[in-house]
Amino acid sequence: MQTFDLSRRFTAEALGTGILVATVVGSGIMAETLTKDVALALLCNTLPTGAILVVLITVLGPISGAHFNPAVTLVFAGKRELPATEAAFYGIAQIAGGIAGTLAAHLMFGLPLLELSTKVRTGGPQWFAEAVAAFGLVATILAGIRFQRNAVPWLVGLYITAAYWFTASTSFANPAVAIARSLTNTFAGIRPTDLPGFILAELCGALAGMLLMNWLLGRGEARGPVPIAETSR
Repeated sequence: MQTFDLSRRFTAEALGTGILVATVVGSGIMAETLTKDVALALLCNTLPTGAILVVLITVLGPISGAHFNPAVTLVFAGKRELPATEAAFYGIAQIAGGIAGTLAAHLMFGLPLLELSTKVRTGGPQWFAEAVAAFGLVATILAGIRFQRNAVPWLVGLYITAAYWFTASTSFANPAVAIARSLTNTFAGIRPTDLPGFILAELCGALAGMLLMNWLLGRGEARGPVPIAETSR
């Protein structure tokens, strides 16, 4: 597998996070423009987000690993698969790219470049939902890498599509995306004052997912049920 230098990897992380945020914010603006039905608007926001994740992870994954998420980067640093210094620069690139994505979405729709969000997203249920969302995302990524590496783009895209609807927070699951979304007073926004609770919950959920999957996927003595694929032969 080709190895890319740090500048290309950081650029891929910034680019991927930027396009992801532009999709989240832009599709939210488009949805609000086309319908007043909140459920339909959420669906219009969900489908493009899941779809673009499949594309971005497929095309940029070979360059940087396609984290696009400081919580995911923290997990790989915790697993000692990414040096701490590189992980820090990944996080900076992701946050910068995410903010650029918000700016791009605003430019496309003729809105002011930066508008602090006034959308309230706070409270215990929302924080717990974010922890669950990040936990499930990390579990999906780690198990996907272990068992179906080529399917990871689809697994992540489908997980986020589902998590938009089964979590009370609509599954930000990403500190860089949360920061970027605080700078848009549109459908996808979150008040800046609500960021600390979301970010802390996301990081805790991601670390909990890493700890569980490290144990669950640990290479112990082979026991347990035979995989379905084996029984069909």
